[in-house]
Amino acid sequence: MLVKISVISVYALTIIIIGIIGLRKTKTFSDFFLGGRSIGPWMTAFTYGTAYFSAVLFIGFAGQIGWGFGYSGLWIAVGNAFIGVLGAWWLLGPRIKKMSLEYKVSTMPEFFEKRYDSKFLKFFSSLAIFIFFVPYSAAVFMGLSYLFKSNFNMEYGIALAFMGTFTAVYLVLGGYKSMTMIDVVFGIIMSIGVVILLWSTISKGNGLANMTAALSDINPRLTAVVGPPGVWPLFCLVFLTSVAPLAMPQLIQKFYAIKDKRAIKIGMGASTLFSILVVGVAYFTGSLTRYFLSPETTPNAFSNGKPVFDALMPELLANVIPNSLSVLILLLILSASMSTLAALVLISSSSVSKDIYGGFINQKVSDKQLTLLMRVMNAFFIILSVILAYFKPASIVAILGISWGAIGSVFLGPFIWGLLSKRVNKFGAICSSVTGLSACLLLYATGMSSPQAGTIGMMVSLGASPLFSLFGILLSRKQEIN
Repeated sequence: MLVKISVISVYALTIIIIGIIGLRKTKTFSDFFLGGRSIGPWMTAFTYGTAYFSAVLFIGFAGQIGWGFGYSGLWIAVGNAFIGVLGAWWLLGPRIKKMSLEYKVSTMPEFFEKRYDSKFLKFFSSLAIFIFFVPYSAAVFMGLSYLFKSNFNMEYGIALAFMGTFTAVYLVLGGYKSMTMIDVVFGIIMSIGVVILLWSTISKGNGLANMTAALSDINPRLTAVVGPPGVWPLFCLVFLTSVAPLAMPQLIQKFYAIKDKRAIKIGMGASTLFSILVVGVAYFTGSLTRYFLSPETTPNAFSNGKPVFDALMPELLANVIPNSLSVLILLLILSASMSTLAALVLISSSSVSKDIYGGFINQKVSDKQLTLLMRVMNAFFIILSVILAYFKPASIVAILGISWGAIGSVFLGPFIWGLLSKRVNKFGAICSSVTGLSACLLLYATGMSSPQAGTIGMMVSLGASPLFSLFGILLSRKQEIN
């Protein structure tokens, strides 16, 4: 325990020092939010990967999906790596960088305003970011708090307050410059951590063949191509977690900040390899929860004989990882989560300070005032997220599902089509955003699971954008003729 506390203390101190260094280098809003648009490929690769994957993956998704789907949960890892990462870098990266310079924008709502000449879409998307990123951040805080509770026997509320305060101090200091500097360290820690996790799991389970045979004995479908829940639920999880990142503001921001197109080519390979390693190991380990855990041997992971999904992975890690290496796994998940939280907080704060306040309330706000407002909003957003996490309104997977689904439904159609086609117009963009979000929330309100509601909402958004654009063109032509 003393070793863990010492290592975490050194880790925290290092992050604060880097935050102070970042503070000295942060002079303007562009420095604070985009690192002066001069971030290199390796920093961007690590900051993209670490922002994508957090405690939500290791604590929530890996446990719940692994328990339900078994080995077929690895399809999600394949989708995340080759669609959410490789696809985003290869298909969208150069276009996003070019667009951000041509339109002179630094946020996605600003892009919507310039691309579609729509103040409404700018305001609507900014509001959506702030509202739906709060539960996403809360899910990350929940995962971290469960982890600290498991490792230090710390009360959930105390762990939550500690993580909230630490995140606020670190981010308010230096912004994006601090984030990218520390993300390289985070990425290295995560890479080493998942290798240790994979080795420890296979060793503890007496080999892959033995664990596979045991899972098959429990339920043959746990080792099949598609797990027990079936094709549609699995497809929705793959689609939600792999396609939504193509329009996730906290990930798209990385391409605004990267140095140039050459850096995109270099970063693409590094980011993809990093994601294959991290996500593959996470879902593989999660698929073995039924092998390692039971109500008799690990009662903390169950309630009345039923699994507590958010407690599965902390208990598995405690049983699989040797005590001498457990601190590295703690740092692995902590590193992943800190970067994700930093990305979420920056984007949410910018949606209020730059897009809403600077775009509608005070368009003559100075750069210095804008940077100060960003720092204040960072702290405010963290407080809201911590409060929501304290009440634990649902499981981590359910919370993330509705957050990603809602954001994807708002942004996916207007953003993807806005980059790839000049034929999509203002009417189509607004309709796709509004109808996509409406479909997602209505389906969720009627009892559909959040990943499925989010997937359908995103599909509606993608389909509605060109469809309503065409309808708008035909309608305008008819009016011209009349």
